[in-house]
Amino acid sequence: MHVEPFFDPRTFTLTYVVVDPDTRDALVIDPVLDYEAGGAIVSTESVDQVSAYLRREGLTLRAILETHAHADHLTGSQVLRARFPGAFVAIGERIREVQSVFRQIFELGDEFAVDGRQFDRLLTDGERFAAGSLVVGVIATPGHTPACVSYHIGDAVFTGDALFMPDYGTGRCDFPRGSAEAMYHSVTARLYALPDETRVFVGHDYQPNGRPLAFESTIGEERRHNVQLPADRSEEDFVAFRRARDAKLDAPKLLYPSLQVNIRAGHLPDPSSPDKTSFLNPAAPPLADRRPRLSLATVVIAIVTDRSRLAFTEARPTRRYLHAPRTSAARAAVTPSPAARVGRAPPARPARGGRPRAP
Repeated sequence: MHVEPFFDPRTFTLTYVVVDPDTRDALVIDPVLDYEAGGAIVSTESVDQVSAYLRREGLTLRAILETHAHADHLTGSQVLRARFPGAFVAIGERIREVQSVFRQIFELGDEFAVDGRQFDRLLTDGERFAAGSLVVGVIATPGHTPACVSYHIGDAVFTGDALFMPDYGTGRCDFPRGSAEAMYHSVTARLYALPDETRVFVGHDYQPNGRPLAFESTIGEERRHNVQLPADRSEEDFVAFRRARDAKLDAPKLLYPSLQVNIRAGHLPDPSSPDKTSFLNPAAPPLADRRPRLSLATVVIAIVTDRSRLAFTEARPTRRYLHAPRTSAARAAVTPSPAARVGRAPPARPARGGRPRAP
């Protein structure tokens, strides 16, 4: 089995193409659709890189797997699915809970289904399924969100926002219905139960202290050296730490547009819809200037009090413009700096200055 990484330096997200070199079957985990908050522009540079690799290597894309409904970037799953019609889009079955929460928060109405039908497949904990010749095991790893899953494929596990590199720790747990207690059990009872030699591929790398990009560790390394959750840390201690840290974290810059798209399985909101969410709003919550550090749950609730419609216009096949009010918050949107590379670097496009938000 071969794992080809792709890195998005603006959101510090890792996308993986997993390949069976004998059959040339492949699957993609957590593809990114690019979004420029300042100009409200959606484009496909990241998906283009993944598509080019699949075609260049003569691969058959069998599945597009989401580890969860991301709050820091838009998913590119529907773009890939349109380009490779034989592939299906799958996510953990508890996405229904996330959809239910955000149907209420975004006032989507009964027209928005909360049964997961927007995805081709909903996956259950412990399920094993075939993506061509690749066999995937589903491990429920809630904590960051209730719907988070990790994918166990061959000698590797893809942990999404549950477990990061040992020098960074775990994902945040203040997403609506997130849980530090659930994160503790997901990592210690589920992921750390895998053999020590199991390769770990993380969903983000924020390069603490400016170190080069890294995206692969092992379960043994995580158990011994994870700075936030080594195997011998007590649940009480971790939960207290995680809650205190999360209370100091800013909300993700692309929280609002990401959730609108990702709970729809990557389908962009319909601009003709009568509801109030047919736009991608780059503006910060109305309280942002006065309260620069709001909890993630508070931001999600506060942001819906200050909505403005955007109109869609088509520019070219790989770009969609979303016209937005030119608020000071929108102009101040941060795009992180390019990541340093180590070894054979995964493809990434240039990015502008800035540092990432902690998970």
